[in-house]
Amino acid sequence: MPDAEDVRRVALSLPDTAEVTAWSMPTFRVAGKMFATLPEEETSVAVRCPKDERDELVLAEPAKFWVADHEAYSAWVRVRLAALEDETELRDILADSWRQAAPPRLLEAHPRLGLHLVD
Repeated sequence: MPDAEDVRRVALSLPDTAEVTAWSMPTFRVAGKMFATLPEEETSVAVRCPKDERDELVLAEPAKFWVADHEAYSAWVRVRLAALEDETELRDILADSWRQAAPPRLLEAHPRLGLHLVD
């Protein structure tokens, strides 16, 4: 089961990512734009997620994904770290959120990062 230190290590391994404390919690930003936070005493991670996909995730796996009340109208979802299968799942989730926040120059430089490509 991944923990907050795994989130930190994986997030900071993504290109042009920095950790910044905001709202008394660690946040992770790509080129200055936030893509993940460690709220809730660092037992969950909040990541970017399009609302239509977010709602599907929450319905499909409510033990893993949830939406905080104050994020109901934004494109963020919370992920319970204890519910993740392994670090690969954590990496996929963080990389997908990174792609949503990264500027075009980074997406062009790392075209496969965070994409689930089928051979």
